Amino acid sequence: MSELGDNWERNVLEKLAMSAIQEQRRARRWGIFFKLLTFAYLSFLFVMVMDIAGDKGDGLAGGKHTALIDINGVIAADSPANADNLISSLQDAFDDTRTAGVILRINSPGGSPVQAGLVNDEIKRLRALHPEIPLHVVVEDMCASGGYFIAAAADNIYVNKASIVGSIGVLMDGFGFTGTMQKLGVERRLMTAGENKGFMDPFSPRNPKHEAFTKGLLDDIHQQFIAVVRAGRGKRLHETPEMFSGLFWTGDKAIEMGLADGIGSVDSVARDIIKVENIVDFTARENIADRLAKKLGAGVASMFPGFGAQGGGVTLR
Repeated sequence: MSELGDNWERNVLEKLAMSAIQEQRRARRWGIFFKLLTFAYLSFLFVMVMDIAGDKGDGLAGGKHTALIDINGVIAADSPANADNLISSLQDAFDDTRTAGVILRINSPGGSPVQAGLVNDEIKRLRALHPEIPLHVVVEDMCASGGYFIAAAADNIYVNKASIVGSIGVLMDGFGFTGTMQKLGVERRLMTAGENKGFMDPFSPRNPKHEAFTKGLLDDIHQQFIAVVRAGRGKRLHETPEMFSGLFWTGDKAIEMGLADGIGSVDSVARDIIKVENIVDFTARENIADRLAKKLGAGVASMFPGFGAQGGGVTLR
């Protein structure tokens, strides 16, 4: 009995010891997990704060500066080159008491007439509010259509001799699938309330009435574009029949036509025109919080596909 009692006590002690060791291991693992989680959270907060601060961090530099704002890519509500970002950048640049001049560096094939128009209007408002601060455009590879719509509001436009400038026109593009549907034996069943609700439906035959209406719509926007260019460039323009036809030209040719004022780069315009070589970037850029919010919004929107729009939009390009 004594030996059995000793074995029983030993087994109990071993089990208690093993349980204690396992509990310590679990506690250690959870401790490591929460430390890592806390470190990841603090790292995320640090990166987000630095990202947000970095948007305007350069603006803290002392002394006078030339404010730089980039317009890259397609000008659209869902792209980095959207009116909200550009207007915010312009306002920050003009409101800074150390800004001696503003340079818009454009490299864009065009985009939304609404987004470009909003930026053009804001440039004119800010120039009137701050007449002592000049605003110049520097074109890199391309300043076409919607990009030029914005550029027309500047004091001067500087290009590289090989830049592409112009494309003063408007388009609305899409596809028609009626022939393919007939070959596949697919029947289109479209029901609408309102005779024009199926306007320019790509799965229905072409409608002359809709095409005529669309042409009138594009002509109206084209005339708005032409008026903006004429108002912005004034007597500098040497108009030709092709100028507003949607064609585009090299930087050298654009200068001849009065669509641009001279050859220049960001550095040369800051140094020789604004005469302040210290360049501060005021371009509003997406931070981590913005990107997460957009991804969340896109995820929510994808849950309600029935609310999407159909067909292509009007584009300045």
